[in-house]
Amino acid sequence: MDGLFKGWHFDQEIIVLCVRWYLRYKLSFRDLAEMMAERGLSLAHTTIMRWIQCYVPEFEKRWNRFARPAGRSWRVDETYVKIRGRWTYLYRAVDKEGNTVDFLLRAKRDVAAAKAFFRRALQRQGQLPHKITLDGYQASHRGAAEALSEHRRRDDCEQARSLSPTIPAHGA
Repeated sequence: MDGLFKGWHFDQEIIVLCVRWYLRYKLSFRDLAEMMAERGLSLAHTTIMRWIQCYVPEFEKRWNRFARPAGRSWRVDETYVKIRGRWTYLYRAVDKEGNTVDFLLRAKRDVAAAKAFFRRALQRQGQLPHKITLDGYQASHRGAAEALSEHRRRDDCEQARSLSPTIPAHGA
């Protein structure tokens, strides 16, 4: 972890603290700079912004290793939300306990978007759900079916490849 912070002017504890507070609490970069100034550290808000851009993806990778996988019963729906003045579709899945399985923002609500969402959710969870509850929109049903069949086929191919060296050749 020490190599991750090499080359920065500030100590790694300050960087981790700012990134953690930014992610945990709804603080702006300027709020964090002000909080650090109260503790005797002079920081520009743009420095904190650079830390967030640099370290959040790396922290997510490291934290996700310890995250509990979602349950095996998913509830999926999509809704229309306005983000930065543009309307987009939010695909979201939660498990039985209300834990977020995955989410995806897309410009269109079609089979390709639903399939992309399910591919991503299945890849990130690593295990097939026992049950998926969907609304009545048929594109979601088709996208889920296609993504599930692709995932199962890929698993079958990987199993076949791992078994193939143990199958004896005819005539040997």
